[in-house]
Amino acid sequence: MEQKPYFEQVDIQNTKKLREMLTALPPFCVTFFRGIEQTTSSRTRIAYAYDLKVFFEFLLKENPALKGKEMRDITLSDLDMVKAFDLEEYMEYLKYYSSDENTEHINKERGITRKLSSLKTFYNYFYKKELLKNNPAALISLPKLHSKDIIRLDIDEVASLLDNVENGEGLTERQKAFHEKTKIRDVAILTLLLGTGIRVSECVGLDLNDVDFKNDGIRIHRKGGKEVVVYFGEEVRDALLDYLEERKRIIPVSGHEQAFFLSLQSRRISVKSVENLVKKYAKLVTPLKKITPHKLRSTYGTNLYRETGDIYLVADVLGHSDVNTTRKHYAALEDERRRSARNAVRLREKP
Repeated sequence: MEQKPYFEQVDIQNTKKLREMLTALPPFCVTFFRGIEQTTSSRTRIAYAYDLKVFFEFLLKENPALKGKEMRDITLSDLDMVKAFDLEEYMEYLKYYSSDENTEHINKERGITRKLSSLKTFYNYFYKKELLKNNPAALISLPKLHSKDIIRLDIDEVASLLDNVENGEGLTERQKAFHEKTKIRDVAILTLLLGTGIRVSECVGLDLNDVDFKNDGIRIHRKGGKEVVVYFGEEVRDALLDYLEERKRIIPVSGHEQAFFLSLQSRRISVKSVENLVKKYAKLVTPLKKITPHKLRSTYGTNLYRETGDIYLVADVLGHSDVNTTRKHYAALEDERRRSARNAVRLREKP
């Protein structure tokens, strides 16, 4: 049986997960998720399901009209009774609450915004379908998001990070034992992330036939399933070829034969494993910066923009659908370039 591409496997897993979650949610949720399927990714639908579960738990706990009901018993008529004031109370609830599993949850402004956005989409869907008479979510303003500084690695930190991955300096004895087995792979992964700016999910999803050394490009699937080719430079090429030599000596577990990057268990490496290895090495180089794979993506975007000054190129390479998203991330660099341009044009020659 032909092995399915990684992104298809992820979609299948998410579809199964969503179906499992829907068994605990009110029956009308099935209609909602079927309605948004064509315009959302499977990952987004999973996030919506989690957010809706939190909202329904809130209603059962805090709304006297629903006292004694189970989550599956909630109806659209119940949702029609919810007022904007109730949703303001929900926003306060989201700051700190405990789930049915007695797990504590704390949400800052971004977490609250995401959950309210999910609820707005949910209410809008049923309101437009005329299955709800009221849309209280439309009356609620999302919290004001304060901009955060973009954390990235400086040029010297990039070099130090890759040096550390190669030599293992600063690792514990236990970490060094694993390091000897994984350093060539780890160098390839870090070099690829820093040299192309691809997402961690795109990295772990690479198959052997996705890498073209003739044209120095990799085929990846962006958010939404769009297939694109991202090109890499000589340093990335050398690191990938070094790893491929090692990869040839590994016998993958059945079902993982096509995976480019393998774990020590000879399976496709997971997103979590890549996040952990980035954290492990980055901590040795810059302990005060919280470096994740996404920060390596920001580092690449910063370096590319500094070299080219082309915000549209950066947006295209990073896969941003809206250049304003890119501009927001690199606004400080744009200001830096504008400042440097102030003396570029001479009006009169100096005497």
